[in-house]
Amino acid sequence: MAKRDYYEVLGVGKNADSKEIKKAYRKLALKYHPDKNPNDKQAEEKFKEAAEAYEVLSNAEKKQRYDQFGHAGMKGTAGGGFGGSMDMDDIFSQFGDIFGGAHPFESFFGGGTRGRQRVIKGTNLRIRLTLSLQEVSEGVEKKIKVSRLVNADGVTYKTCGTCHGSGQVTRISNTILGQMQASSPCPVCKGNGKSIDNRPSGTDANGMLKKEKTVKITIPPGVEDDMQLKVGGKGNAAPFDGINGDLIVLVSIEKHEKLIRDGQNLHYEHYISFADAALGTSAEIPTISGKAKVKLESGIQSGRILRLKGKGLPSVNAYGKGDLLVHINVWTPQNLSKEEKKFFEKCCDSENFTPKPTAKDKSFFDRVREMFG
Repeated sequence: MAKRDYYEVLGVGKNADSKEIKKAYRKLALKYHPDKNPNDKQAEEKFKEAAEAYEVLSNAEKKQRYDQFGHAGMKGTAGGGFGGSMDMDDIFSQFGDIFGGAHPFESFFGGGTRGRQRVIKGTNLRIRLTLSLQEVSEGVEKKIKVSRLVNADGVTYKTCGTCHGSGQVTRISNTILGQMQASSPCPVCKGNGKSIDNRPSGTDANGMLKKEKTVKITIPPGVEDDMQLKVGGKGNAAPFDGINGDLIVLVSIEKHEKLIRDGQNLHYEHYISFADAALGTSAEIPTISGKAKVKLESGIQSGRILRLKGKGLPSVNAYGKGDLLVHINVWTPQNLSKEEKKFFEKCCDSENFTPKPTAKDKSFFDRVREMFG
């Protein structure tokens, strides 16, 4: 079934500001929360749908991309969106922002969220991934081996006998104002609600061990050096049936042999002889995917910049492609022979060899402005 428009889901217009978007989501989150609608699958789906819409529209960059490309523009977003696959723990993590700190439903519906004990999340893993400029241009899927903590086969847990699985203990004390009730994390299970029952040999205190796992990582086109991508759920596992941590991928870009990257644009230094500059010639310019043939007209000046449209790199946010800027450098000959010296001495008297720059021969500063404009 086709996804509904995110603005329609939240019931706001496309010109809604961040306060209106947050207010609309808060209202829907309260209306469709699972604690208020137990065993109601339809309410749960609306709850998730509203959370997904808010996750995109509350982010200025993702909102701009959604406004331009719709749902199709959310595919392959660096850092991701929930994309319809978010779980309840991801949704609940939003509530600190929406409701100003503590989970709001504890006070609305009594107790912890849906009566659950604290959910443990495994620690994140960080890796560095080196990519070629061609992989950056096209996007790539990598399979890498990662050493992760996992729950050992055969490990079992039991309900904590002190807190009976709630993860909290309640103490009642008598004061001059009467009896006071206070809750705190269970000191025995540390708030987990469970303790280890069977721990296989060779595992740590929580029944976990390290194993090498193959992880598939999808890199979108246009990523930049030192950009971080998150692969959800591929970090260390958590004990006590918790949720996995994430895998954080730090991107490194290899230097290209001939091309220099500048954001989405690429630069190439092309050298030609005096003769080629005077007579004109053609040249093959290296690109990311191969070569491009360009014509250099007679009389071309050193410092001229040729712009090859769309031969640069794509934007990671799908805002088009950059250009390839070819910098023309006329090579001055060295160690001239006697005959060559005589030739250039004769040329000194020719008006054609006297510099006569015109308005179209841009200065160095004009070229810099053109390059970065």
